[in-house]
Amino acid sequence: MWTRIPSSSLRVTGADRVDFIHGQMTGDLKRAPVPGMVPCAFLNVRGQIEQFARVYRRADDIYVHLDEGHAPALLARLKRYRIFDQVELEDLTGTLGTLHVWQEAELSGWDPAGADVQAFALPGAGGTVLAARVNRTGTPGLDLHFLLADEPAVLAALGGEEAPLEALEERRVQAGLPDVSRDALAGTLPQEIGLDVNGPLPAISYRKGCYVGQEIMARLEARGNTRYHLARLDAEGLEGWPAGAEVTLDGRTVGQAGHFAGGRSVARVRKELEPGTAVLVAGRPATVQARPDAAGG
Repeated sequence: MWTRIPSSSLRVTGADRVDFIHGQMTGDLKRAPVPGMVPCAFLNVRGQIEQFARVYRRADDIYVHLDEGHAPALLARLKRYRIFDQVELEDLTGTLGTLHVWQEAELSGWDPAGADVQAFALPGAGGTVLAARVNRTGTPGLDLHFLLADEPAVLAALGGEEAPLEALEERRVQAGLPDVSRDALAGTLPQEIGLDVNGPLPAISYRKGCYVGQEIMARLEARGNTRYHLARLDAEGLEGWPAGAEVTLDGRTVGQAGHFAGGRSVARVRKELEPGTAVLVAGRPATVQARPDAAGG
């Protein structure tokens, strides 16, 4: 089973490419193998998330995979910070495609005993594809990247069943996994939404050195005093709410809800809200629950 992932992407080349991107992102690109992949956020100077990305380090370039529509903003940001760095930046949106294979055993040519990132010729598809273990459902599957010109051959080689994006989203939400774009979590701190080192989507290194927003991250690590964390909201039988909808308790704003799928959403809520607390989301009743792994399930 596989699902198309609406995406955008950048390619970074040049002698300074690793140092340059490493100095912008929260993850540690320099320690990544080749090929390798690092989940990360790009922050503003206040430590708030501007974009979430998965950055692939390859022998001759860096591939930055983003959600649909996010490449232009990140490209503009990187151009502002590029001063004397020897790097070239290219928007590959419209050139590359991405899909998620739910179970890695379903991808022919992938070595289950091999590295977490592999480039190989997909049998029957002709060209080389890039694949990486990514958890989008609660169980790691594979993100598969390929040239859109090869898409018909890639899909024919995959076979199997195409699952709609909303089915993937329902599994993600059930597992309590955040998605910065689909859950409208840009502008928040990484530690508030599960991107910390022990979170469901670790995307921060506290030991890599300087990057934009690093001072705020170091301060939060030292004090550990974020007021919000990632939880789940349950509201079975309701129509749901838009991502980013306000969560209120007794007329007071206590968080924001993410994408609604399967009667639930992940949410950024204040830490003092206990599991079982009844709240309103965009005026509709919901119940705060701990994320599945946080609850031991």
